[in-house]
Amino acid sequence: MKILAISDVESNYIYNHFNPRAFKEVSLVLSAGDLNPEYLSFVASVLNVPVLYVHGNHDGKYENKPPAGCFSVDGKVYVHEGLRIFGLGGCMKYTGGPHQYTEGEMARRVAKSKLKLLKGMDILLTHAPAYNLGDGKDLAHQGFKSFLKLMDQYSPKLFVHGHQHLSYGSFDRTRQYKETRVINAYDYTLISLDR
Repeated sequence: MKILAISDVESNYIYNHFNPRAFKEVSLVLSAGDLNPEYLSFVASVLNVPVLYVHGNHDGKYENKPPAGCFSVDGKVYVHEGLRIFGLGGCMKYTGGPHQYTEGEMARRVAKSKLKLLKGMDILLTHAPAYNLGDGKDLAHQGFKSFLKLMDQYSPKLFVHGHQHLSYGSFDRTRQYKETRVINAYDYTLISLDR
């Protein structure tokens, strides 16, 4: 399966110079947050595949203007071609704005989910990274320990996040955590996933 993962900045290549041949094998789009709803609607219209998203810490306008043709998986599980995708938006609370959570609040969001009923997930989609796994040192960009616990408990094949811009410094786009491949979706990246 080919997945397009996007986050944080609207790609000039996709938005202004879209080449359908470059994305012809994509069967799923995962948005890790902080993208304009118009951009997500555009991606949904040109690719004509499911576009799943979580809220970033700057996505307050989604409530009034949700992206057309896209599905929020924030706090929910979505099944696509047999793969269970679970999403958790937001980042660490640093100003008290929308979609910001303390570690305890994020842990409670995880506890309220229906993951146990579905026996876990295959893909974890978040905005913030996991703690000490591609996150930043400042509170605004610090990752959640709750996400490490989710990976420890369910061993998803893939963990896609955003929030930590690759332009902030020397960060790897891809890393490994036990059985889980971790990918920073900043801008855009194509992912091949065996089912």
